Amino acid sequence: LDKVINEINSTGFGLTFGAHSRINNTIEHIVSRIRVGNCYINRSTIGAVVGVHPFGGLGLSGTGPKAGGPNYLERFITETTITNNISAVGGNADLLEISED
Repeated sequence: LDKVINEINSTGFGLTFGAHSRINNTIEHIVSRIRVGNCYINRSTIGAVVGVHPFGGLGLSGTGPKAGGPNYLERFITETTITNNISAVGGNADLLEISED
């Protein structure tokens, strides 16, 4: 089993993996070692629904951070912080403290 898992992991691809077993220790061993985006145990290996079932892969497969998942948008954005020292250009910093109450 370890040889098979090592061979799979060495391919660089890791979209999905499926296995059938009644032995919990075997399932735990597979899940702890296999490097894939989705691991199906004792079920069909199809049926991922974007936005419901996190779908993506690892390495050379899939979309990486799970298409449709809560962190998916972060793949397309870059966080930028912009500061503006208005006092340095002669602005009145007290104006920033005026509330609209």
